[in-house]
Amino acid sequence: MGSQLTVRLPDDVEKELDGIARRMRIRRSDVVRMAIRRLAEEMGREIADRPHDRVKHLVGSVRSGIPDLGSNHREHIVRKLGRDA
Repeated sequence: MGSQLTVRLPDDVEKELDGIARRMRIRRSDVVRMAIRRLAEEMGREIADRPHDRVKHLVGSVRSGIPDLGSNHREHIVRKLGRDA
């Protein structure tokens, strides 16, 4: 097992923790560990839910056939639209 942590809980939180532990028939410390793991997972998902993270697997997956599209994209768009942008 790892390190030990001491936490002071308000009375209402302690009663809730006791109730959860009793209903699940596990130790209070197990409930706390489960809650911390769940929070860490949720926060990990939050970070992964940024728009960039949602589409980064798509970057480079489509070929345009235009070798300099990344460096000269404005010129290609202007030419495609047929007017100055």
